Amino acid sequence: MISTAIRVARVGSKAELAAAVLMVAGFPVLMLAALVPSVPAFAAAAAVTYLADHYLHRKGSYLINRLGKVRAGLSIRFLIRQLLLVLLLARLSLADNLIYYGAIACFIAFYGLQAPHGALVQLIRNRRRMPVATRNVDLKSRIRIPDAPPRRLLHRSAEKMLHLDLFAVAGVLLAAQVKSSLVGFVGIGITVLLSTLYVLALVPYVRGRRIPPNAERVLAAVDDWLGEYQPETVLYFSGSKDSAYQVNMWLDTMENLDSKPLIILRERAILNNLAPTTVPVICVPGGVHLMNMDLSTVRVALYAANVGKNIHMLRVPTMKHVFIGHGDSDKLASVNPYSKVYDEVWTAGRAGRDRYAIADVGVRDEDIVEVGRPQLAPIQTWQGAPEGPRGGAADGRCPTVLYAPTWEGWDGNPGNTSIVLAGENIVQRLVTADPPVRVLYKPHPFTGNVSKDAKAAHQRITALVRKAAAERAMDPRFVADTAAQADAKAELARIEARLAELSGSGGERRDEAEATRDGLVDVAKHEEIARLRAQWNDAYWRSFPSWEHRVITGAQPRLYDCFNVSDAMVSDISSVVSDFIASGKPYAVTDSAAVGAEEFKRNNTAVRAAVILSNSAAELGELLAAVRDPAADPLAEDRKELKQYLLGPDEPSSLTQFNAAVANLALKAETRNVGQESRAAVAASDTGLANAVPVQRLSATGDADGVGTG
Repeated sequence: MISTAIRVARVGSKAELAAAVLMVAGFPVLMLAALVPSVPAFAAAAAVTYLADHYLHRKGSYLINRLGKVRAGLSIRFLIRQLLLVLLLARLSLADNLIYYGAIACFIAFYGLQAPHGALVQLIRNRRRMPVATRNVDLKSRIRIPDAPPRRLLHRSAEKMLHLDLFAVAGVLLAAQVKSSLVGFVGIGITVLLSTLYVLALVPYVRGRRIPPNAERVLAAVDDWLGEYQPETVLYFSGSKDSAYQVNMWLDTMENLDSKPLIILRERAILNNLAPTTVPVICVPGGVHLMNMDLSTVRVALYAANVGKNIHMLRVPTMKHVFIGHGDSDKLASVNPYSKVYDEVWTAGRAGRDRYAIADVGVRDEDIVEVGRPQLAPIQTWQGAPEGPRGGAADGRCPTVLYAPTWEGWDGNPGNTSIVLAGENIVQRLVTADPPVRVLYKPHPFTGNVSKDAKAAHQRITALVRKAAAERAMDPRFVADTAAQADAKAELARIEARLAELSGSGGERRDEAEATRDGLVDVAKHEEIARLRAQWNDAYWRSFPSWEHRVITGAQPRLYDCFNVSDAMVSDISSVVSDFIASGKPYAVTDSAAVGAEEFKRNNTAVRAAVILSNSAAELGELLAAVRDPAADPLAEDRKELKQYLLGPDEPSSLTQFNAAVANLALKAETRNVGQESRAAVAASDTGLANAVPVQRLSATGDADGVGTG
């Protein structure tokens, strides 16, 4: 019942639900206290509403946003409380008292100050919103970007301003209780004074040298930087904040390009969720600004997603355009007809080429280039499952199976994910397997965003894994090395503290203008962070027993790190399967739509070397047998062949192939541009010659202009 109430109220916890109930119930109590009238009751109810409101704001509760949509927003709630206070004074027969008129005048003046306060805050934010936000781009030497106002002035500014009425409310209530107007006017004076000072404190930031340069100057500075840097290869991306992983997966590849890289983003939300990188990044929300940007030196543009805003870059003819995608799978999205707008489509291996041929969506075979998957370099190949006697070794070593289902998708197709129909069966069979295995459950970050059934299944699976982990911890067969784990946890704490120090967490967040000004990466710090993250990953896996079941959500540890500590995987049709094949380890894929094993393999290349699971997961024994005894693995050779078919050969490395493809396409772009310049020069020459020799009209008798010579 409580969980239902939490879902309906759109709050995140029981504490938030309690605060929401207290806040909503507090206003009827305020009215009742005003009508009775009772100053102590009114004061108590007012305190509850103040505290509950503040708590919900501090937690960023979604309920606060929804209240604004139904005309019960922040300002209305404060106004109602103030009106009820005036009603209380009237019911106390203080309508003829100066404190009554003082309270009314105070609240009118207080709300009169809200307008300039809100206008100033919005103006400051608008002026500090850059037309182009950047990272690793030196604008500081080209234009002056002033410091942002102190965060305390702008952060949750409306809430802070409205809460200044607390002094007046407290003063008036105390005056009503002790029958003395003086204390009330002191509170009123403090509220009006502080509100006025708050407004005045904002004024300097909308004038003079505290205003960032206008859009024209910022864009000119960016063009000046582009002219100096002369980027050659661009990674272009547009999408929602939740899709940032699609561009993040390409950052390492961009850092290792032989040509000069540049990343162009279209949404500020993506920039805010972009992983640290040394590559210059330009976020250009406005299409007109992008189309006017000087990208004349760019020869290759790479696209990680098929989205409408790609058209703003695709229109540039001086560069060649390539769809590189953000995964390689047999899903329909991997052969989107939109892909035919690009000059080339790059796939990992032969499978991608064949996929387009079978789909027949207009992508020509000669426009497809196989480049491997550079992102898969961190994936380690299989060394065999850990050895140990039946029931687990004394140190608890046992094979690890990763369950990494994809999400439910937008179309409700039951074949999208196994989590709804098969997830619980899969996990139940794994946690009860004999000999035992360790289960890692890492769901897709979008799981449950569309389907309530998927969200509920995810919650049940999470509970099942955690329950099994608790039971295993009590099993005498499994012994934990508590000293080693304590050392690992201490190391984790040390690494996290250093990472927090390096990333500047805990300090004031910079606004967009400051982040653009100061966004040059410290390469030494970047490299140290990379080393620390590798150390963090190692310490993380040592911080708990190697036999402990685990639910893994969030960005860390990464999916590939989970690949590396696993001996087998269960998943669905997605790029996760294609990526895991790079490890050479056994894997199983769930036929959630129940089309049958043969049909499933015929329709999905990536499962041709997989154990095919029905929704009952009865076939899991085949996967576990292959893990425990590699010599008895019937699909080992099939996996080797499939790996090359899907991902290309191991040599040359995929990064080498990728760089070669970039260089080849850049040469094609340059050849095209030189040809265009040559044709333009010839046309100009012809036009000049025509203009230099006037054409004379001849008369019927052959005389120029019909003028006789005789």
